[in-house]
Amino acid sequence: MESPVNVAVVYYSATGNVFELAKAAATAAEKAGADVRLRKVRELAPAEALASNQGWADHAAATQHIVEATPDDLDWADVILLGSPTRYGLPAAQMKQFIDITGPLWSQGRLADKVASSFTSTSTSHGGQESTILALNNVFYHWGCFIVPPGYTDPIQFQAGNPYGTSHVSQGGEVLPGETELAAIDFQTRRAVRTAELLRRGRLQ
Repeated sequence: MESPVNVAVVYYSATGNVFELAKAAATAAEKAGADVRLRKVRELAPAEALASNQGWADHAAATQHIVEATPDDLDWADVILLGSPTRYGLPAAQMKQFIDITGPLWSQGRLADKVASSFTSTSTSHGGQESTILALNNVFYHWGCFIVPPGYTDPIQFQAGNPYGTSHVSQGGEVLPGETELAAIDFQTRRAVRTAELLRRGRLQ
């Protein structure tokens, strides 16, 4: 019997929007038959910064149970999904710091030929969603991954409207991802898992 696809959903979330997308991705991967690791990257901000934003502090407390990501999670995975909020059109520093410690795996070629995809959330419309996803995808180019965007390959994408990857506008952190965004990340994840299955069976070359 063929072993399940391994999926690592690695995210950073300050107030919970990207976390909701990451949870939905993990659930979708499990429903698709994959083994899943949901992992958060380490928080770098000082305690006083978290204390200055109640939503940030509340989310940090509510997600203490989520295991922190390590490079081993990427090594284990067949599919890597990275999720980060946008910071000035770029991924958050917390996610970048995690990416920066993957050099030993990269140099050994252990991140090559994995399926990869990314997602994001912004506070405002046109707040750098596409540039953040493209920046994350730049990492996948260096790793030698097979990048799998959602594209316009499912009806939900004509509602979600972002062919690069699932994105959400939180309206200043006040609005969590809704039905459309959750359906979009569900589709994006299932597409990534399906691609990994096809690669494993030699159906994609």
